[in-house]
Amino acid sequence: MLPILLAGASAAVWGTSDFCGGKATQRGNALTVTVLSQLWGLPLLALALVVIGGGSPSVGAFGWGLLAGLAGFIGILLLYGGLAQGAMAIFAPVTAVGSALVPLIAGLILERTPSVLQLLGAGCAIVAIGMVSLTGGGRTKVTPRLVALALTSGAMFGIFFTLLGRTGGTSAGLWPLLAVRFASVGAGLLVSARTRTSLRLTRQSLRWATVAGPLDILANVLYVQAADRDLLSVVAPVAALYPVSTVLLALAVDRERVRVVQFVGLGLAAVALVLVAT
Repeated sequence: MLPILLAGASAAVWGTSDFCGGKATQRGNALTVTVLSQLWGLPLLALALVVIGGGSPSVGAFGWGLLAGLAGFIGILLLYGGLAQGAMAIFAPVTAVGSALVPLIAGLILERTPSVLQLLGAGCAIVAIGMVSLTGGGRTKVTPRLVALALTSGAMFGIFFTLLGRTGGTSAGLWPLLAVRFASVGAGLLVSARTRTSLRLTRQSLRWATVAGPLDILANVLYVQAADRDLLSVVAPVAALYPVSTVLLALAVDRERVRVVQFVGLGLAAVALVLVAT
């Protein structure tokens, strides 16, 4: 039960972080928000390392962390590229489902098979993610390139979940998260320099970004703790339910209208949590 609670908590925190990041990008450059928010998360990561860091990280654990950070950063860049084309209705469900499907498949290959109920719950979680992430259509033309970007973005997020879940667990503590942040921030600064993107934000965007960064770190910590205690094929689809909290916050804060299919998805997400916890 504890791993599922940790994974569910990481999903809630990740979704909240995404909501804050989305608010920041409404009046700020997406790349700038990504870089600065992750920099603002470093103090919390330092605190987490002091409190529950421990472990003896190996070179391999740091290597997995670096690869995870790069995969996550690439996924974000591709996601923002698709959203810039007004393709939310395409990108949101495809990337969200991809982020759950990749680690599920990896977990089934690399680890022992979960119980039938847990596997059914993981499947329900993936369907729920897609339903919750569905938005109102839009007028963007669906092209093969757009679909490829969405699939690649989702795969990168899924690879991030998979690699982060295999960074060493208790033996490495939380130290691999330092490698994750080093890779993502380093890549962000490099891209910013190459594209001459300013790292300045408006005061309002900066406020949202300073909240998004620490929350992202907290979600990472919770997910690593969950992945260390249970199968990747079980905890990853639960952690990938992050769109649920994003949608709920959009409903509560921005008064956005939630579609019927999204409400059904929220209910299915609850069913998934019960099944994987059995």
